[in-house]
Amino acid sequence: MKTHKIGIIMNGVTGRMGTNQHLMRSIVEIIKQGGVKISPDEVIMPDPVLVGRNLAKLEHLRSISGVEKITTNLDEVMSDPYYQIYFDSQTTGRRAPAVKQAIKAGKHIYCEKPIGVSTEEALELYHLCQKNNLKNGVVQDKLWLPGLLKIQRLKEAGFFGEILSVRGEFGYWVYEGDSIPAQRPSWNYKKEEDGGIIVDMLCHWRYVLDNLFGNVKAVSCLGATHISERVDENGNKYKCTADDSAYATFELEGGVIAHFNSSWTVRVRRDDLLTLQVDGTKGSAVAGLRHCQIQHYGNTPKPVWNPDIDQPIDFYEDWSKVPVQEEYDNAFKAQWELFLKHIVKDEPFPWSILQGAKGVQLAEKGIESWEKRAWVDIPDLE
Repeated sequence: MKTHKIGIIMNGVTGRMGTNQHLMRSIVEIIKQGGVKISPDEVIMPDPVLVGRNLAKLEHLRSISGVEKITTNLDEVMSDPYYQIYFDSQTTGRRAPAVKQAIKAGKHIYCEKPIGVSTEEALELYHLCQKNNLKNGVVQDKLWLPGLLKIQRLKEAGFFGEILSVRGEFGYWVYEGDSIPAQRPSWNYKKEEDGGIIVDMLCHWRYVLDNLFGNVKAVSCLGATHISERVDENGNKYKCTADDSAYATFELEGGVIAHFNSSWTVRVRRDDLLTLQVDGTKGSAVAGLRHCQIQHYGNTPKPVWNPDIDQPIDFYEDWSKVPVQEEYDNAFKAQWELFLKHIVKDEPFPWSILQGAKGVQLAEKGIESWEKRAWVDIPDLE
């Protein structure tokens, strides 16, 4: 068996997302399964080194992951030619300087989003990778969620007819931290620390919309800071300076209209923490993270408006659950495997830093729309 051993610098994996999704559920699982199989007698085997600022946290990660190599010295591993890939899941403000260092060291780049604090910064990273002939990618995990994959399959089969609109509902109640501990870090609510739900979530909605329904051409966005004071990880009260909710409408190429409500101050009464409804001339679908319900034209009820009687139609009754028709891996792991194949076999990987820059651009234009209280066009970065 031919094994391509790939050294990976994993920086910032002591954070929640880095630990759970990228280390434990992606890289560790790939190692456990014997690598990424690329032919009957050929595999890619990741060989990570875990990098962070807190040695105690790194020691804990070593004990739970089985990954032996850890370090607090980023410069040392950057200078080691064994490591071909630099991965970054630090907080947004730390990302660009570290990526620039990795590019200078000749590493291929794979990053969490947002890729930078501005479109200009994100584009600079992309152009530096292009100039230095380095492969690069940005995490766009929601494209591999089972619910969204089912939407994609329905679209490929022509189920929707002409798609008319998309409605997304995302979020949940994040506790303020006084009586019940908050389930998100305090920096999310501080503008000065690159927090805010517009910056966080519009990066996601950009790649979801672009890849599934059509390129985003314009945005109208209203942000809000509904809860003005919270309690941080150390029990100290702080003023919230970043938006915790965003109400955004998008005009897509081809005439599709999309609307997304994103909020950390909403109580959930829907099928999942994220639901996506797609309405078309021939059928509609509502997908959560894993499941998808559909209603075809022939199953669509004919309601009549009459507020003087109880509603006689059970609107849930005429929807059908899409059965499991294929195996679904962890979304982060699925994209990691594609990126490793891109590095070793030069297989296509369209989710580059340029695509990440488009996400940052949409967040910036969303904030601009909020400030101007107006629709804002999205220029083509390409």
